[in-house]
Amino acid sequence: MQTVTDLTLHEISRATGKVVGRVVEVSNDTHIGRDLAVDSLTLMNIIMELEDTFDISIPLDRLSSVETAGDLSALIKDLREKA
Repeated sequence: MQTVTDLTLHEISRATGKVVGRVVEVSNDTHIGRDLAVDSLTLMNIIMELEDTFDISIPLDRLSSVETAGDLSALIKDLREKA
């Protein structure tokens, strides 16, 4: 059985792959900038994909603390719980 975090990580992988045009696998420890080699514009496109997928709005000020896919997953989980 997959946990919510696993499903969220799967969606992060899917959204990233869609934006960058290649298959991407992420784990909790995957560093978004270093390991995925995405720039800020690409990251914003990934965030927009995730906002559409989860029907949430991710505030830009909350992204400043996001470094890993696990951080992003936790942020999405928190925003979904408050929605």
